[in-house]
Amino acid sequence: MLKQNSAEYRGYRTPGIRLKEEMIPHLGKVYSNRTQSMLPALHAFDQAHTIMLIEQGVLPRETGIAVLRSIRKMEEEGVVAARMRVGGGLHSGEHYVIRDLGEEIGGRFHVARSSGDLSSVAINVLQREHCLAVLEGINRFRSMLLKLIPKHTGSILPGYSFGQHAQPMTFAHLWLSWVATLERDFARIHGAYQRVNTSPAGAAIMVGSDFPIDRERTADLLGFDAVHENCADAILELTADDSLEVPMVFSILCHSMAKWADDLILWTTREFDFVEIPDRFCGTSSIMMQKKNVIGPAELKANSAEAIACVVSSYHALKGPTGLPINERYQALDMLWRVGESLVAHMDWFGEFLPELTIRTDYLREHSWRHWATATDLASALVRGRDMPWRTAHQIVGILVRLSEERGLTPADVTPELLDEAAMLYHEKPVGFTREEIMTALDPVLFVEKRTLLGGPAPNESLRQVGVFTARLDADEAIVEGIHTRLAAAETKLRSTVDELIA
Repeated sequence: MLKQNSAEYRGYRTPGIRLKEEMIPHLGKVYSNRTQSMLPALHAFDQAHTIMLIEQGVLPRETGIAVLRSIRKMEEEGVVAARMRVGGGLHSGEHYVIRDLGEEIGGRFHVARSSGDLSSVAINVLQREHCLAVLEGINRFRSMLLKLIPKHTGSILPGYSFGQHAQPMTFAHLWLSWVATLERDFARIHGAYQRVNTSPAGAAIMVGSDFPIDRERTADLLGFDAVHENCADAILELTADDSLEVPMVFSILCHSMAKWADDLILWTTREFDFVEIPDRFCGTSSIMMQKKNVIGPAELKANSAEAIACVVSSYHALKGPTGLPINERYQALDMLWRVGESLVAHMDWFGEFLPELTIRTDYLREHSWRHWATATDLASALVRGRDMPWRTAHQIVGILVRLSEERGLTPADVTPELLDEAAMLYHEKPVGFTREEIMTALDPVLFVEKRTLLGGPAPNESLRQVGVFTARLDADEAIVEGIHTRLAAAETKLRSTVDELIA
């Protein structure tokens, strides 16, 4: 007799049925371990599917109730521990129930299901959990920045392009650009969340079932917002599609954070010396005792490296003819879970880190015009005060900068005579500016204060932007709260429905 003893049931892959040999131990262990993170989602799916089968009359009510009681019993031992004990894997719920109740009862509730929708449901649930955690992390980080920014509307900072001094800005202005980036990251990841929170349950292995199942009911009990209209899409294309999009949107966020980490690492060097980082975010050298190594931001960069590796791994794991890439995707998914968890942890400590930076404001204010970063406003003053064409004023100030550098002079050393010399070299007409007019035009604080345009760095404009971005953050926090409310309601509905049936 080939039928297994129910008390020792190990799954449908029994030697002597379709296959003649046992699977080698290594492959069996790989199969069970790679799905371990999915077990809570599978536990919920087993219950929702069984409820739906009872309601649709596919399972006799008494049989379904017995199955639900057995599934619920796993929670006494611990869902993951109980399922791993009976072999783990996608079908660990069936293994447990058959061992508990026998195949005559436990062998019935997998009807109208397949490994396809079991894995797709579990993957989508895990992806939505990680997306939701990252969305919350983004909002916490944005909130911290929006509280910090008003304190730094007057903290002047050199801007850079091509690695050279460009024009002065403020830390408030720079950090507002971070907030804008994070806002787009939220939108991208929320979009991915909405797509992964669509249910493949009931799609089986791409064509569904001829049993009269209710896919919408299962989706509702599992907290999905919608059901995939096409069963082939739900199983074949969607898994590949989602398992590429989520790594992509995570990697974009990681890329931005790594860029900000690079800025901070650069600013701490002795050559820049813009900021001092608290010691608890740093390490030192085992041989060079004088060193203070910036460890925290370096870890952000490492997370970015793993994020892009996850994108590449996912792409290659899922590339191939439709229906061919199956097992490869699990390797990429394991990496994706790590990236998501690391992202949340890094955003949280970064949110603690930035407010405690020591910013050398006086040094930065002086540094922000030392290398002619405010020269643009001297040209603007010539346009306004002497009715010059912009290009003429631009060329005169360009000559002024060259003459100053050739003579070892700084912007603070510019005299009316030197400016007139530059003007005479260009078009044989002196400017006639006073020393006060020149210094006023080159002042970095005034430079920032005059940028009152929409999106500029002037203090009042920065505060206006804080208000705009805060309102958008409030809206995004409401989105996250709404998601939590819907998921909690689905979890309560699933649990109470099981309770009512087994009471």
